[in-house]
Amino acid sequence: MVRGRKGGGYRVEREILDEERLEELSQRLDISQTRAPLAYRLKNSLRCSVSSLKRRVVGCLPVLYWLPRYSIWDYGMPDLVSGISVGIMHLPQGMAYSLLASLPPVFGLYTSFYPALVYFFFGSSRHISIGTFTVLSIMVGSVVERLAPDANFLIVNGTNATVEVNVTERDLYRVQVAAATTVLAGLIQVILGLVQFGFVGTYLSEPLVRGYTSSAAAHAVVAQLKYIFGVSPTRFSGPLSLVYTLVDVCMLLPSTHLPTLLISSVSITVLIVAKELNNRFRKKLPVPIPVELIVIVVGTLISYYTHLNKNYEISVVGEIPSGLQPPTVPQTSVFSEVVVDAFALAIVGYAISISLGKTFALKHGYKVDSNQELVALGLSNAVGGFFQCYSVCASMSRSLVQETTGGKTQMAGVASAVIVLVTVLKLGPLFQDLPKAVLAAVVFVNLKGMFKQYSDILTLWRTSKIDLLVWLVTWVSTVLFNLDMGLGASIGFALLTVIFRTQRPRYSVLGHLPGTELYLDMETHTQVREVPGITIFRSSATIYFANAELYLEALKQKSGLDITKMITYKRRQEAKQRKRERRAARRARREAKRQKQALRMASQRSRRTVFSVEEGAGQMRESGADSLHEEELSWKERENSTVFVMPETPHNSWVYLKGIDPETSTLGSMSDLQDGDITTLGSSSEDTLSRDLERVSLGSLGKWTWDIHSIILDISPANFIDTVAIKTLRNIFHDFGEIDVDIYIAGCQTPVVEQLEQGGFFTDISKERLFTTVHDAVLYCLNHRGAGTSSCYETTVDAIHQPMDHSTKL
Repeated sequence: MVRGRKGGGYRVEREILDEERLEELSQRLDISQTRAPLAYRLKNSLRCSVSSLKRRVVGCLPVLYWLPRYSIWDYGMPDLVSGISVGIMHLPQGMAYSLLASLPPVFGLYTSFYPALVYFFFGSSRHISIGTFTVLSIMVGSVVERLAPDANFLIVNGTNATVEVNVTERDLYRVQVAAATTVLAGLIQVILGLVQFGFVGTYLSEPLVRGYTSSAAAHAVVAQLKYIFGVSPTRFSGPLSLVYTLVDVCMLLPSTHLPTLLISSVSITVLIVAKELNNRFRKKLPVPIPVELIVIVVGTLISYYTHLNKNYEISVVGEIPSGLQPPTVPQTSVFSEVVVDAFALAIVGYAISISLGKTFALKHGYKVDSNQELVALGLSNAVGGFFQCYSVCASMSRSLVQETTGGKTQMAGVASAVIVLVTVLKLGPLFQDLPKAVLAAVVFVNLKGMFKQYSDILTLWRTSKIDLLVWLVTWVSTVLFNLDMGLGASIGFALLTVIFRTQRPRYSVLGHLPGTELYLDMETHTQVREVPGITIFRSSATIYFANAELYLEALKQKSGLDITKMITYKRRQEAKQRKRERRAARRARREAKRQKQALRMASQRSRRTVFSVEEGAGQMRESGADSLHEEELSWKERENSTVFVMPETPHNSWVYLKGIDPETSTLGSMSDLQDGDITTLGSSSEDTLSRDLERVSLGSLGKWTWDIHSIILDISPANFIDTVAIKTLRNIFHDFGEIDVDIYIAGCQTPVVEQLEQGGFFTDISKERLFTTVHDAVLYCLNHRGAGTSSCYETTVDAIHQPMDHSTKL
């Protein structure tokens, strides 16, 4: 604000905004925006400046952000070396994992090429390697074998009249099923990313993912046993398929093909030894030795020159077509049959990719957008599905190689895709004589990292039994019910554990740490002191429908006030008191009527001014003994405690003083009579009786005594509250109010306050019961209700306000 000139310039003053002023301005802004017309708000949300448009485009295409800043001198050579190393790994893994997906090996090479190029444009992680992965390959294989089993492609050989499987037709249909499933999974991922649903991956906790991948490793091992032993077990699908397959393989072990077993055993031994040497000398080697590629090349050469397929009937890869396949539209007719599997593929693939991406981003100091990663992975799958690819995600082994060999950006993925492209165009036919046992050995050895995850059982046993239970349930359900159903069961169980934890939170009573404004759990901190007359109650979880009743029960237990029994007793006593008062009122009216009759009779005999109750009663008994016989007992009970006085003037009514009733003696005595204890016989006694009932309390009834006058509910851990919890809190306010205990709320977050307002909580409860901190609520309670015990109150206030002793320890 311009105030004037000072020293040749303008003196500018601005308002210094404190916290209250900022909150007021923000509330005004929110109100103004809320009251704005819908058309204005819609128009305002659709406005787009050049900077915001640029920001949105760059957000959708991250390559436009980092590629113009790419330095060939700084990043070119590291990305090239890293890309070549990862590309060499793509070749054996792509062909080997195709066997897991029950597809020809060449389609694994296609899967290693197209999705990596798409991710180059849309991905935000610089170090993950997109392509084939063990778990997703097994999941695709389960879908393919379920929809395209061998039994659907049997043909009769005309030469010897034997039934055989039409492998060519079967593989073509399986490719179409895998591509359709991949496209649908990609579309699901894109839609979830566009609606900002990237947080869905957080529902897959680390124990769940590790248990799931460990069980997937078991599926992979069982799936490769037929290639390792050279047997042909029956294909099973659905629940317990793993168990049935394993039993069938064990029954076929006596007919093991020994040449195949020999090749697989030698390959496994060589791979294990070479990988161990790689790990031992990885610091001295510039790049890891491509052991898998060497084993594949050597195995192919031996098979080609020794004719293993013809001489020893060893199964080989077979024909690998040169070149790339043209794009085709997937069969949308199978979408309805694979939608559940596609959703499982989308969630699992995203969870694995985002976990790896965030790990490398944290290590190298950049940010990965979870929603953009979901879109990038979805586009990689959707576009790849049109080119006969199956579902992809980030590979742990290849990503580690890409990071450790010096990869800096997504250009490493392009370099690896070029290696795969050259192999598909020129080198593919050279691998036609590669034994499938070698590829099975590659898969088996690459599962070593997943086998190590079984050590999680011991680790979780020491750290968290619930996480261990999640791990075990995930593993068992996935092994028994297959990958798709196992994933659903494990996610459901993990969510149940969350609900169970929120249903069983830690309830605690807080005490004051002298010299501070801190209030800590009295059970775990020995230095804290209880505030006299005040109970501070806190739950470690959010209050909602699943634990609202438990919250109320814990409050009763911690406060020591069984509110239900106390209110029930009070209402019973009130009902009894009303009945006594009604009987007393009826007696008073009848007695007044009789007294008038007796007085008229006595006035005729004598002109005395004052007479006793006994004389009047005797005259009444003489004049109306028959009519008063049934009321004689009650009259005797009252005759010694009620005194009637003759009015001094004819215009005054008869007056009586209420005496001590044995049934209502807890309400007061003759020495405690007040102005309200006098009533005229001619007036109605209902108002007086209702005033007496208003003074009824549990203290006057004499059954319970307590020294709590205030309860503070610390709900700072709550980040939301639902209608059931709001109703529970309202009942707490009303029920404890009936026994003269005030309830206050402290530590409410802003969203919780808004939800309380929307739920109508403050319609009958004042906002003065709401405090920002527990300390504010305690001070208010001490000032408002603490004056009843002056010495204790003064001591407590002094202790709360005294300076902090720095020697105090928690």
